[in-house]
Amino acid sequence: MRQMWPAPCPSGLISKIINHIFPADCPVCGRPSDRLLVAPFCSHCWDGIEKYAGPSCKICATPFSSEYAEICSNCMGKPPFFSKAICFGIYDGTLSEAINLFKFHGIKRLSRPLGELLLEFNISGIDAIVPVPLSVGGLRNRGFNQSLLLAKAVSDDTGIPLIMDGLRKQTETPPQVGLPAKDRTKNLKGAFMATKQFNDKRVMLVDDVMTTGATANECSRQLLRSGAAEVVVMTLARAAVL
Repeated sequence: MRQMWPAPCPSGLISKIINHIFPADCPVCGRPSDRLLVAPFCSHCWDGIEKYAGPSCKICATPFSSEYAEICSNCMGKPPFFSKAICFGIYDGTLSEAINLFKFHGIKRLSRPLGELLLEFNISGIDAIVPVPLSVGGLRNRGFNQSLLLAKAVSDDTGIPLIMDGLRKQTETPPQVGLPAKDRTKNLKGAFMATKQFNDKRVMLVDDVMTTGATANECSRQLLRSGAAEVVVMTLARAAVL
């Protein structure tokens, strides 16, 4: 007798069933979540996440108020080790809420839809993808590296090799939150070390949020020391520079 399998359930119906059993309200608007992939956010709020299209520094992606400026004073005075930074949006609204839930509340399933936002960039010519690492203590406390999950989502879709252990954070550093740019740079000096050779490779360094660029700059410095021809930084969001 032939085995009869139940017909597949539409994804929308699955979301409704799961939300009926485990109700979740959108943290932005309070409406019920209606799309499993982006839960607990509702479709309306998630689809409202916009890519930043305003003026910004051509090197570090700092947002400008004037569309006539091209390079910020920091990059003019002391160019970073990375060639440029590309950031999907501004660290605000639904995007910042999603990053916080993903990063600090362990909702790891958001790595896939957040990673898909990064696929809007043209990254042709990149030879390797490297995530910003966590220290051993940081990884133990959080349980996962959010930058690695984002980098994996990009690598899986593009086929660009993911070098999971290309960088190592070898020292525990105090939290960067609330520190001015100068202290952030001092805080991270010598904190990272490249563990691979990147001879003449164009490397994409992936992180979740970029604020002053101190982490990205120190990681880029180590990648260049290990032979990388160029480092491009990719993040989900650009935060206001302190």
